[in-house]
Amino acid sequence: MLVRYLKAQLTVLLFGGLVGPIFLIVYFALGPMAQPYINWMFWVGLLITAADVLIALWLTNAGVKAAARHQQLTQTGVLTLVSINGISDTSWFVNDQQMIKVNLHFEGPGFAPFDAQETMASSPARMQIINSHHLVALVDPATQKYEIDWGASALIAGTVPAQFTSTSDNRTYDLRGQIGPLMQILQILRANGIAADHVVDLRSNPVAREQVMAVVRQAAGAQPTAAPPAAPVAPPMPAPFLGAPPEPTTAQRLQELETLRATGTITEAEYATKRQQILSEL
Repeated sequence: MLVRYLKAQLTVLLFGGLVGPIFLIVYFALGPMAQPYINWMFWVGLLITAADVLIALWLTNAGVKAAARHQQLTQTGVLTLVSINGISDTSWFVNDQQMIKVNLHFEGPGFAPFDAQETMASSPARMQIINSHHLVALVDPATQKYEIDWGASALIAGTVPAQFTSTSDNRTYDLRGQIGPLMQILQILRANGIAADHVVDLRSNPVAREQVMAVVRQAAGAQPTAAPPAAPVAPPMPAPFLGAPPEPTTAQRLQELETLRATGTITEAEYATKRQQILSEL
């Protein structure tokens, strides 16, 4: 807390807050002879210095709340694909970048769908992500508070590479633009407590590695290939009986388990037991 306050106070001083302390230093440095003529400098310096302290305290409090909110979402949030329904301009700019309003629609397991509006700067990097019409966010099912994961959003939008290299078959797979498989991979990483940084090495976690590569190979096998020459159209055949629906994947089961824990449906002990059971079935 003290370190955060000192950083905030230093920031305030660097961005114009030095005027107050300078006035006070000059006032006391000139001595009693000059003080009656510059009495205004004492009061102005005192007011500016007091304002600096109050602003630093406000920044510190805001930073503490933001850190606590981030920690809460990291522990209990549900990783969700967010739809962008609309973008509107505003009339104000920050650092020569126009501020925009982005309409978001949240829908995922464990919480009722809801809409929100986010105001942000229209930087070139962000606009590339926003133009894909999807973002990735952590959502608290209980409070509907959320935090946009811009790193994961860039991966989904295709603005950063989405390549996966397998040493077992000496092959690199490119899943850029495949939102569904990439979301499954992000959920697997989150379920295993692995941060989705720019480069992730899963060799030390064989369980997560096998789960991720299963999704990667399935997505690569489902990519469309060149269409063969057109053949005569055969009469339609009756639709075959497909039987029971397919069993959910390991990633889906882990995500459902995360949602049950986040909503308080199951206890931590039940969550740990069930997660171990799912991983042991691999």
